[in-house]
Amino acid sequence: VQLQASGGGLVQAGGSLRLSCAASGRTFSNYYMGWFRQAPGKEREFVARIRWRGGTTFYADSMKGRFIISRDNAKNTVYLQMNSLKPEDTAVYYCAADLNGMGFTFWGQGTLVTVSS
Repeated sequence: VQLQASGGGLVQAGGSLRLSCAASGRTFSNYYMGWFRQAPGKEREFVARIRWRGGTTFYADSMKGRFIISRDNAKNTVYLQMNSLKPEDTAVYYCAADLNGMGFTFWGQGTLVTVSS
């Protein structure tokens, strides 16, 4: 599975961005797609995940109500709509694939989101 994340950039606090993650390869076997982020000097943290079949979603508590994960099966693409962005949301955002429900083992290259105050 190859994952290509895009959509990052510079945005002012309170603004919105939509990240995209295009998947290719053995996408038919994807179990979950997820988004993670890593802020400077911090460990990578979970943001959200979506089940490829059925679309069930799950969010980290701090993202609930502001971030929305969705997918387009026909395009093999997962999205992360980020609203009401805060400076503390500044991070490199990574998409990842879990092929069998056992963990995220395939990772994209990351896309940088910078939120200015």
